[in-house]
Amino acid sequence: MDNKITIIKDEIKEKLANTTDLVDLDKIRVAYLGKKGSITALLKGMKDLSNEERKSFGAEVNQLKADTAKKIEEKIAELKEKEIEREISSMPQFDITTPPELARGSYHPITLVQRQCEAIFKSMGFTVEDYPEVVTDYECFEAVNIPKDHPARDMQDTYYLENGQLLKSQTSAAQNAILKKYANDLENGVPIKAIFPGRCFRNEATDASHENTFFQMEGMMVDKDISISNLIFFMKTMLSEVFQKDIKVRLRPGFFPFVEPGFELDISCLICGGEGCASCKHSGWLELCPCGMIHPNVLREGGIDPDKYTGFAFGLGLTRLAMMKYKIKDIRDLNSGSLKALAQFTDDDE
Repeated sequence: MDNKITIIKDEIKEKLANTTDLVDLDKIRVAYLGKKGSITALLKGMKDLSNEERKSFGAEVNQLKADTAKKIEEKIAELKEKEIEREISSMPQFDITTPPELARGSYHPITLVQRQCEAIFKSMGFTVEDYPEVVTDYECFEAVNIPKDHPARDMQDTYYLENGQLLKSQTSAAQNAILKKYANDLENGVPIKAIFPGRCFRNEATDASHENTFFQMEGMMVDKDISISNLIFFMKTMLSEVFQKDIKVRLRPGFFPFVEPGFELDISCLICGGEGCASCKHSGWLELCPCGMIHPNVLREGGIDPDKYTGFAFGLGLTRLAMMKYKIKDIRDLNSGSLKALAQFTDDDE
């Protein structure tokens, strides 16, 4: 019986040394350690031995079984390591210090236009302010001369929240806070010149030129002897810088409770060249921003004496400005989330 153990031990050693495949190795495991394996057969043959022989022989067989299992596990680890080394050696060589070739991303066209407008106004001495999208009824309406019973409330459908707050329907909601923030500077001879871009929300039907989510940039300037001429100058300067050419604009009377007098500033439709299309509702003109001289009540609510100071305000439609600059015919494309469509826009400064 001892001779059988020696023979099996030598067989296992030879086979393990010559095995280079995990499949063949598993076959060796089954051939010796399986239910019908050689080592298992030795244990079954112990019934013919005496008690003394059975005790010593059983210990030897169990030791053989444990050694074999250990050697097979070691061989498995060895073959797996060699497999990994083969995969690594077969991989193409490359220099890890070489900069990766990454596809260049792109900003959203509205982001590009907003940043451009911010840079233009900052060059003219304006500060860029930020304001929350969730505001109070006071900020969005009452502070800008739209009291609770004012009929102007019927001109727009507002998204009200359960807690009484609302999604701002106009960037004018920040006017009161900005006026109060810089009121002391104004008394010290420093004019208020600020822009505050942001996203607005209105519950209205969508079409080629209207969306329920859009971007505006509110702007205001307050000082002594500010007039409509100042407003027109800053707006024409901004538009000529954005489009890199003179833009045809027109002012027409418009009613907005927070300005008096109020105007609608329209630009000639750059998509159709003023001939008329779906974007401009076939008028040749596209409404860009409401504007005008800040109403005395708004100045007064912001802690500023309207008898001493005057100012202008405008609500620039960044979404429509992006449409004009990039000749986007349908405003809904800007919120479509199509990366293929948006990837064509790049920052001209980069």
